[in-house]
Amino acid sequence: MKADRGVRMNSHLAANTTKYVVLILVAIIMFFPMIWIMSSSLKTLTGISTYPPQIIPSHPQWNNFIQVLTTGHVLTYFRNTLILIIANTIGTLMSSSLVAFPLARMQFSGHKIMFGLILATMMVPNVATIIPQFILFSKFGWLNTLLPLVVPGFFAYPYNVFLFRQFYKGVPKNLDEAAMIDGCNKWQVFVRILVPLSKPVFITVGVLSAVFWWNELFTPLIFINNSSLMPLTVGALSAFTTQYTQMYNLQMAFSVFMIIPPMFLYLFAQKYLVAGIKTTGGKG
Repeated sequence: MKADRGVRMNSHLAANTTKYVVLILVAIIMFFPMIWIMSSSLKTLTGISTYPPQIIPSHPQWNNFIQVLTTGHVLTYFRNTLILIIANTIGTLMSSSLVAFPLARMQFSGHKIMFGLILATMMVPNVATIIPQFILFSKFGWLNTLLPLVVPGFFAYPYNVFLFRQFYKGVPKNLDEAAMIDGCNKWQVFVRILVPLSKPVFITVGVLSAVFWWNELFTPLIFINNSSLMPLTVGALSAFTTQYTQMYNLQMAFSVFMIIPPMFLYLFAQKYLVAGIKTTGGKG
């Protein structure tokens, strides 16, 4: 019996050891791009291409980070990015929560079909609609302004509608009925009952929207070619690129700056993100 127990313990230890070794290797592979970005951000331009490559630079170039902040119009790009984040986050929170409310709390003919059609639009890639959008915004005279990047944020995004609708479905309907008995109308039920209870999903959608617009590159490239209106992602392409040279060390230093805010945002909001996602998955 003791021998069998010892064999089982040894096999269990071997299985756990193998599991952790595999997990550590996977973690190293996953973190290697981050490590390489950090390493490259502290090198000279020629140091990045030296062979064999150095993970830890012999002479760290901390001045790269100062140069990133003082090159071109980085503060202007940062201001434009903040405008896009704030405007789109406010717009998507307002529109998505309002669209989701009747889909979740009101029974009307065709509400399931309407919800299905909204979800179906998620299967249409952004590149399939970018040409019609460009033509439309061109006729409006909005090209080379922030309007093509801000106005669509006030029209509910399907995935955000889905998150809000699923969360609202989990709130007991007897709260609505009790409020209406006390004299509340539908709007008051939404504002006074659902919105205060929906803090997790509001924070979840807000964080997802903020991170999306912090990283967004494609749509600003299409609609804006005025350097004074470019966000950080687009501005960096021009600020750290010359006619003959790609300043990879400065681009990597800039990437470090771009990684830090979303990382801290997710870190501080993780409790609400988990609650928001967990409570939106199982309602029909």
